[in-house]
Amino acid sequence: MNTAPLQGIKVIDFTEVQSGPSCTQMLAWLGAEVIKIERPGVGDATRDELQFDPDCPSYYFLQLNSGKKSLALDAKTPDGKAILTKLIQSADIFVENLHPGAMDKLGFSWDEVHKLNPKCIYGTIKGFPLSSKYVNLKAYEPIAQVTAGAASTTGWWSGDNDVPTQSGAALGDSNSGMHLLIGLLAALQQRNKTGEGCYVYQSMHNACLNLCRIKTRDQLTLDRIGYLTQFPQYPDQKFGDFVPRSGNQEGSGVLGWTYKCKGWETDPNAYVYVILQRPLKEFELACKALGFEDWLTNPDFNTADARDKHKQEIYKRIEEFTITKTKSEVVELLSPYGIPCGPVLSTKEIMDDQSLYDGNTLVKINQGGKVGEFVTVGCPFTMSSFQPVYAPCPELGGNTSEVLKEYGYTDQQIAEFAANGTTTKLAAKK
Repeated sequence: MNTAPLQGIKVIDFTEVQSGPSCTQMLAWLGAEVIKIERPGVGDATRDELQFDPDCPSYYFLQLNSGKKSLALDAKTPDGKAILTKLIQSADIFVENLHPGAMDKLGFSWDEVHKLNPKCIYGTIKGFPLSSKYVNLKAYEPIAQVTAGAASTTGWWSGDNDVPTQSGAALGDSNSGMHLLIGLLAALQQRNKTGEGCYVYQSMHNACLNLCRIKTRDQLTLDRIGYLTQFPQYPDQKFGDFVPRSGNQEGSGVLGWTYKCKGWETDPNAYVYVILQRPLKEFELACKALGFEDWLTNPDFNTADARDKHKQEIYKRIEEFTITKTKSEVVELLSPYGIPCGPVLSTKEIMDDQSLYDGNTLVKINQGGKVGEFVTVGCPFTMSSFQPVYAPCPELGGNTSEVLKEYGYTDQQIAEFAANGTTTKLAAKK
């Protein structure tokens, strides 16, 4: 029995780079047929970006296009427009992430697609919400971060490194793709009730802003009382009128920080994150685990409010405990006492951890050829009744003839499309 949630759903994927492809790849993993439209002879921009071998597609492309079909198509030609029209007329979902106005110019705006196929759901990713004064800006991933509050609240609050800092996580790209995925799945459910598709608009800005929700919470508190007790600047430094950068402080009211461990001088990731919880019972267990029982009777530390006022002393003493032990030893010592803690893991450590190759967390895909096997991050959630199939990525235009024949085009027509530049890149005239 095929339990794929999106079995029978057809997706026309007019996206490239990361935000759109991350969404459509997940649709493919959930069982949809995803037909990726690529420029003839060029393909998705990530195919040859950051390549490890000039004869192979990059890992950038490979990690975002598993399980799709590739149709080489120039949608600007008359035949290309006719083919794309035919595809849309049978599609359940059409997804694009081109710059603002590009699809309108091409003739495939939401209004036009809705006329062609009222049941088709139209998904789009743009930089900013339609109401934003920045709506026409060309948005890359960092642009979304710096305009959504992520960069201004990330990084160190003093010294030479006191600069707005973007996250290493793709908050504006893959995160936007996952947010659009939620919208598309909701639209499919809505269509089951209405029988009609809708327009799903996802901005990179809003996807980032959603992840900065607790920073808007902090702004409300700051506006109200003028300070933030959970921040390392409290109580010794003055707060401005905006949420500052907070270093490695945990985002809520608990006291969390990153501590050096044995070997930190040569290993930049020899650190552990440890959280002191606010309730007395949990604090007592932490003191026992750390050997800091004197804190239980010291008024500077034995209440959560007091600890907020003596953060720097707490940071210093806990690091005296962690710095003599490896990060793994710290976790082994503290976790039995229910202390939230975890080692700082490098990408190398994560990808070398064989326990994570569980069919979803990390997966190995055999691409064949010179690429061979590669590793990617799998479906981030698990379902008790369904296991995704992680298929290889398509060659550029590798499914062109197959797809066109499925739509009734003859061998002669397919040859004509190749000859007139609709499905192949014609040589430049001398």
